[in-house]
Amino acid sequence: MTTLYDDDFYGWSQEQANLLRTKRFNELDTGNLLEEIEAMGRSERRELESRLEKLLSHLLKWQYQPSRRGKSWLLTIKEQRRKFVDCLNENPSLRNKKEERLIIVYQYARLSAEKETNLSESVFPDQCPWTFDQIMDNGFFPE
Repeated sequence: MTTLYDDDFYGWSQEQANLLRTKRFNELDTGNLLEEIEAMGRSERRELESRLEKLLSHLLKWQYQPSRRGKSWLLTIKEQRRKFVDCLNENPSLRNKKEERLIIVYQYARLSAEKETNLSESVFPDQCPWTFDQIMDNGFFPE
């Protein structure tokens, strides 16, 4: 048997909002509501990680391919820094996880840099060579 959640997500979301607004808590679809709220949180974390991965991969390219540095890379680095900060400001509780996520995300950034530069992954350090403060410093561009 299908439910409104399965057949019409928008309709389901509006119904849930109305039930909350009118304090009819016993009628809420708590199982699906819980899943959706948790998914929203994961989405925000993934957005932050995506920004950081792109920033790190461009910093790696900047450092290891100096002859290819250009305005495009410069603007991407600046943009990702701004958007990362925006994401943290909108989700302050993610600040507690930034160092932990840096360790994980750096590995994806290495793979991305390898793919985009055609350099061997072994060229890039095994662990992130920069501190979080350096990465976020608008004046930092590794040499």
